Amino acid sequence: MKKANVDDYLQEGIYGSKETKPSERKKYLGTLRERVVLVLTKSQVMQEVGLEELSKRIKEHKDSKLLLNGEISYRFRKPYKSLANQNDIHTTTVSNQENETDLGAILTVDYAVEKENIHVEIKETPERESREKGGWKEFFKSLFKPLG
Repeated sequence: MKKANVDDYLQEGIYGSKETKPSERKKYLGTLRERVVLVLTKSQVMQEVGLEELSKRIKEHKDSKLLLNGEISYRFRKPYKSLANQNDIHTTTVSNQENETDLGAILTVDYAVEKENIHVEIKETPERESREKGGWKEFFKSLFKPLG
């Protein structure tokens, strides 16, 4: 093993300890991709999409923890925190102004799980399909068309 010298101590004191895969840690709220069980984007968290899937994955991984993006308002994070509390899962709110990520909630463990599909897919509803295909005007017209 290499003997540490004064320069190494100074560098660590000035810049902090060296970190593996810093860009990956920035994206995944401080954890590594290989440790991620489930990921929700900010918009999914604000729309409360994926609560059922998150609950299922929490039950599969009792030793997991939930990382929540601190840029999201508390009122949107609250259902996720209460779900974690019900299942005795530790939650951490990560507020780092320097890092930009579109992820809102991450269920992670302390060891590598190497899950291939970690994203929650949004299932299309008829209302959403009609809004996206025909626009808002057609969607509202369909709501108010006469019966019969």
